[in-house]
Amino acid sequence: MRHRPLRTLLSVLLIAIPVTLILTLVGLSRGMLDESARRTSSVGADIVFRPPNSSLISFSAASLPEEFVGFLEKKPHVTAAVGTVIAPVSGIISVTGVDLPAFEKISGGFEYVEGGPFKQLDDILIDDYYARQQKVHVGDTIQVLNHKWHVAGIFRSGKLAHIVLPIKVVQRLQGNTGKISQIYVKLDNPANTETVIEALKRELVGYQIYSMQDIRTLMSVERVDGLNSFINVMIGIAIVIGFAVVCLSMYMSVLQRTREIGILKSLGASRLYILELIVAEAFVMGLCGTMFGILLSFGARWLILFLVPASLQQAIVPDWWPKAGAIALVAALLGALYPGFHAARQDPIEALAYE
Repeated sequence: MRHRPLRTLLSVLLIAIPVTLILTLVGLSRGMLDESARRTSSVGADIVFRPPNSSLISFSAASLPEEFVGFLEKKPHVTAAVGTVIAPVSGIISVTGVDLPAFEKISGGFEYVEGGPFKQLDDILIDDYYARQQKVHVGDTIQVLNHKWHVAGIFRSGKLAHIVLPIKVVQRLQGNTGKISQIYVKLDNPANTETVIEALKRELVGYQIYSMQDIRTLMSVERVDGLNSFINVMIGIAIVIGFAVVCLSMYMSVLQRTREIGILKSLGASRLYILELIVAEAFVMGLCGTMFGILLSFGARWLILFLVPASLQQAIVPDWWPKAGAIALVAALLGALYPGFHAARQDPIEALAYE
């Protein structure tokens, strides 16, 4: 490894790539789900009320009658309720329409870093992540939902959504006047959450009603259908890449050291000793590739935060470092077996005559 630094460095880099791929994909999955749960939880509500057949992690069509807000406000222990309308923009970014005074009553409002609340119907609020991604400030114009809007305020990210419009405006643009996507419910005491949820579920069968604890639990990689399967497929691809890289690297190394192997065998080196040399080299490269891959995952996170902070959120996942390392080492050791056996089986006389 020391005498052929360029080959070793390239092999380590190619082993690091699947490690980075695994950590980045898992980090993106967890980061985006955690960020969505955090924005929902930070609203200050105790319960989220959604229409039947809706999913907690996907955009919900505006199908709830707006009268449900007043209906829920009259229930025991409920102090306030506010409805929102969700309209997809691109990718995972969406616009949330909200009645700002009612929202402020529940959450305390946004923390503005520039500007302030809506003043005109063409005003829009965005968080600092989206402002950074679009490179805009208060007073600038942005295009969302095929309309141009005046940026009235930029608020600190982490509450409700990246983009906020008046609820009536979003309803008009979607052609869903009087309809909402979900309702945030504030109680007089969080201890009454389960009691209120049970009462609502008995009265409104089929509606999706979640506590904030439910949201934090359900928005996890393990709970999302298909996500674990996707990660497992990526792990399989990573193993194949690591196996191919190490196998090719070790096989070329064996060819380059044919005479050296012949000398060792003529001096009495056993087949097991030769195999151990090849496997040990692969193990060291796998270990170095793992550490380099972990470092690259930090670089990937920085790049994502720099380029698309509103579109993607990547979490650092230390609990996956040993898993990714084990995958890289297994792939490296498997890739070293064939070259190792090939080297161990070489005839010392033929090896010494090799040109």
